[in-house]
Amino acid sequence: MKKNKLILGLILGMIAPFFGMLIYYFWKFYPTYSIKEFFTVLAIQRSLITGIVSFSLITNAVLFTIYINTHRDKTARGIFFITCLYAIGALILKLVL
Repeated sequence: MKKNKLILGLILGMIAPFFGMLIYYFWKFYPTYSIKEFFTVLAIQRSLITGIVSFSLITNAVLFTIYINTHRDKTARGIFFITCLYAIGALILKLVL
């Protein structure tokens, strides 16, 4: 993982929010709800989406900080780009719902 490539940052930036969502699930909903029930609750209570998206983007912020501090700027740039896309998507989703 010592590579400094934009494509690596883009891939990491896309994958990390899913881990953040899983962490949020285990923190708030496990063992009360299964994963399937968790997504059903999200569909019903859309106000939870904001918290989950925020927590998911924090995982990208942690990755971004790690890559910036280790001077792997190309990878950090990819992570930042995907984080911005996720944030814009979350804002649009919040406005639509």
